[in-house]
Amino acid sequence: MQDLKEVIKELKPGMTIRVYQKIKELNTKGEEKERVQYFEGIIIAKKHGSEAGGTITVRKVSDGIGVEKIFPLNLPTITKIEIKKEATVRRAKLSFLKKKGYKRKLKERVVKKS
Repeated sequence: MQDLKEVIKELKPGMTIRVYQKIKELNTKGEEKERVQYFEGIIIAKKHGSEAGGTITVRKVSDGIGVEKIFPLNLPTITKIEIKKEATVRRAKLSFLKKKGYKRKLKERVVKKS
């Protein structure tokens, strides 16, 4: 399995990824529980590379509603990032995917499974 820092360097717009994140919750008794939740979607922007303030914007459509989440790459709650698919894109920012009329699929490349 690859190290998280190596995976972060590979990330590019157009990739479909799954980001696993630790979440702390309070149950009915007031006890704190920790669980891992994932967010799967396509990267529409990567900003500031792999430096300290670097972020990725991940977008998915859930029940017909577009949901975007911005993940700081050095967030300590991120446990792992899985690359699911990779698409060939010509832009650094894929904001055109937000448009309602955009129905075309991105051309996918084969991803090496590790």
